[in-house]
Amino acid sequence: MAQKYGGQYSPDGTSAPIDAKPMKHAKRKRAGGRANLLFIAPLPMLGSVFGAGPVEMVFKLSALGAFFLAAWLTREGLIAEEAYNARKVARRPAIPRKIFGAGLIGIGLALASFLSAANMIEPLLYAAVGVVLHLFAFGLDPLKDKAAEGIDTFQTDRVAKAVEEAEAHLAAMTDAANRTNDRQIEQRVNGFANTARDLFRTVESDPRDLTSVRKYLGVYLLGARDATTKYADLAERAPNPAARTDYLSLLDDLQQNFADRTRKLMVNDKADLDVEIGVLRDRLAQEGIRHTE
Repeated sequence: MAQKYGGQYSPDGTSAPIDAKPMKHAKRKRAGGRANLLFIAPLPMLGSVFGAGPVEMVFKLSALGAFFLAAWLTREGLIAEEAYNARKVARRPAIPRKIFGAGLIGIGLALASFLSAANMIEPLLYAAVGVVLHLFAFGLDPLKDKAAEGIDTFQTDRVAKAVEEAEAHLAAMTDAANRTNDRQIEQRVNGFANTARDLFRTVESDPRDLTSVRKYLGVYLLGARDATTKYADLAERAPNPAARTDYLSLLDDLQQNFADRTRKLMVNDKADLDVEIGVLRDRLAQEGIRHTE
């Protein structure tokens, strides 16, 4: 159904149909909610920091620093885990952020309770409980690479690296589109991003396709990123309907080309499957096993 958008560059009295596809990959991020509570939980300590002596103040400020750094690492770890889970081929995060966050929670609890503890055992117990509860609540980081079944790790690693770079280009495009404060531009960029990710998932399913689509994941996306950034810079200075029309036309061409490439890959995969089935049936026939429809 057509929708009317009220962005600053939207023509008055017109409505623009927006494809529903941009929301296909939309999910509620786990990085919110419980992870954000980690930023709020230490705040009550602030009231007792500056009324304390210098030694106690240093310990409590250090504990607060550990808590806030743990909260940030945990949130970043959840974001990295979501990206890992969304892909068929992915490399494990280079830094186990959630595990480091759990360790910092333990350090923060030990520092916060050190001066008031009756002995050395109490801070260590607080630290151990904090680490265990954090790991129970947020889990571990992915600790191994995710590879496509039946494909060697060298090929899957190449695909994972290429997709990571392509995702970075899409993220930069999205950030630039958001700067325009133009809802239609944002929706169209999101729609193109989803179409591009369909191509990513297809290549991840069969890393042998990477060679044929490398320019899509690299050159084309890099050009799209640069064009989006330049348009956003222009739109921030002053409205330019001609540039906006040209940019939307570019997005249409890009989205169509990426969709066509994805369909061709899927057709080729189906042809490869048909060949494998034919070869298997011939072998079965040689063994005296006849195929029945």
